Amino acid sequence: MSTAAEAVAQMKEHFNPEAAAGLDLVYEFDMEDGDTYHLIVKDGTCDLIHSAHESPDVTLVMTSSTMKGILSGSQNPMMAFMTGKIRCKGNMMLATKLGDLFG
Repeated sequence: MSTAAEAVAQMKEHFNPEAAAGLDLVYEFDMEDGDTYHLIVKDGTCDLIHSAHESPDVTLVMTSSTMKGILSGSQNPMMAFMTGKIRCKGNMMLATKLGDLFG
């Protein structure tokens, strides 16, 4: 993956609609050195939008490099959080659902 934008766009390819059944959530990914995206997960669907959301359920703040590492599998998300490479705003427990939603 050459850019964070390409990495984030590939998230939809790994989406698990069964894990999203009955959910209505907004995840925001704020790249400190780049763009902001929000992901709307609603009742088995997933929409990725290249912009900030006015009231996301959870916002994950990180660098583009950290995001690319997590999505490529070279960076452990929990270790990134524990070492301060990811900061969370809002409902932190929702961040733990991302593994189920995107494998």
